[in-house]
Amino acid sequence: MSDHFKALWEERYGTDVPAPSVTPDTVTESLLAHRTVRAYLNTPLPDGALEAAIAAAQSASTSSNMQIWSVVAIEDQARRDRLAALAGNQAHIREAPLLLVWLIDCGRLKRIGEAEGRPTDNLDYLDTFMVGAVDAGIAAQNAVASFEAVGLGIVYLGGMRNHSEEVARELNLPPLTAVAFGLSVGFPDPDRPAHIKPRLAQSVVLHREQYDASGEQEAITRYNEVYAAFQKTEGLPEKRWVDAILPRLASPKGLHGRERLREVLAKQGFGLR
Repeated sequence: MSDHFKALWEERYGTDVPAPSVTPDTVTESLLAHRTVRAYLNTPLPDGALEAAIAAAQSASTSSNMQIWSVVAIEDQARRDRLAALAGNQAHIREAPLLLVWLIDCGRLKRIGEAEGRPTDNLDYLDTFMVGAVDAGIAAQNAVASFEAVGLGIVYLGGMRNHSEEVARELNLPPLTAVAFGLSVGFPDPDRPAHIKPRLAQSVVLHREQYDASGEQEAITRYNEVYAAFQKTEGLPEKRWVDAILPRLASPKGLHGRERLREVLAKQGFGLR
């Protein structure tokens, strides 16, 4: 085990969780080093970085090879400013030189069916929509790995769904196409560094053979302490993880407009049967 791997492991899980006895590889180390970046330099991406990342995204697994996703790349400052206003006024959307909006794109399959004179009734079912959401997430994460490999940073943007109708109009989305999430991309600002955020212990998320929550509460109590310590080192309010996430689940107010998502999707032509 390399010292680098051990250091990354301890940042992710804490010093009291032993690292596994594995020979680390560069891919796993790169993934362990991921961090959310919210401060960017005003520097364009290297030539070809976007296209290479999309090639990585298209190399991801996709259910039945249907490829039910698309992505809109936005570099125009005025458009990023407008989209930032729709997504909670997040400064990094304005700062980062590239904004990617990932889409669940059933519309392309609908148009293909119409061109071939063949039915596409299953586009109305929830499972097909879920396939599109899963495909978009898998593809985006491949793109993230590609971006990070060349020294770029990213932040995912669920806030892009806060005002889905307005975002759809801004991007001229056709029927049966919906915003999944956004992704800001750029060079991290070294004067405002991002750090690796600790995660839940593997005992909480990794179940062997059958689901087992018997030790869950003890592990979450420990994670609350680790999370609060991380918050303190970041100069943020020293609060537990549960106090950070549970308010987001307490009422529709915590969804910031996304509670209307089913209604918005219906207007975009999704049946969701």
